[in-house]
Amino acid sequence: MSPAACAQALKAQFPALFDGPVKPLKLRIQADIQERAPGQFSKQLLSAFLRRYTGGTAYLIALSKAKHRFDLDGQPAGELADEHREAAITELARRRSLNEERRELELQQRRNRAGLLHDFQITTLTRANFCALKGVADEELDGLLEIAKQEAIEDQARRANRSEGRPEGRPGQRPDQRPNQRPGDRRPARGDRPRGPRTA
Repeated sequence: MSPAACAQALKAQFPALFDGPVKPLKLRIQADIQERAPGQFSKQLLSAFLRRYTGGTAYLIALSKAKHRFDLDGQPAGELADEHREAAITELARRRSLNEERRELELQQRRNRAGLLHDFQITTLTRANFCALKGVADEELDGLLEIAKQEAIEDQARRANRSEGRPEGRPGQRPDQRPNQRPGDRRPARGDRPRGPRTA
């Protein structure tokens, strides 16, 4: 049984704890599982599952907010120690920082590729000299330029989607609809208005 299959089996057998919102687990929950479900889960399998489960971001978030741990029946089973809550908060902050650094790095690499493509399109240098100037290996240049072209297409599509958004006004209001006009009514254009007899 894989850890994923173990997760499904535990969810089916102990839904009060493992199904629904993530809850902090009672300490030594592994022994409780083996006592309630003898022979169904090996010690190695449960250890692998619990390492993955308690290391997940969703579990750490639950740990950072909860006051109690929970048993297999979903009932409170002891207060959550402050040190465990603080450890979860610290780890979440570390992961957020790493994610921000990763996003910033990816964004900078994207900018670098866009600049490389722009410079390559206007350069008068030979390919070899261009690569030497940019510090790019010749065999890597085509791949980087291709990625930059795809990213440029994505950026253009993203800008087009933003520019095609609904105009300001009530949600669902058509561009040719007056503020107090019902959706089924349309004010006729000036040239389409019926002309009645002049009264003056």
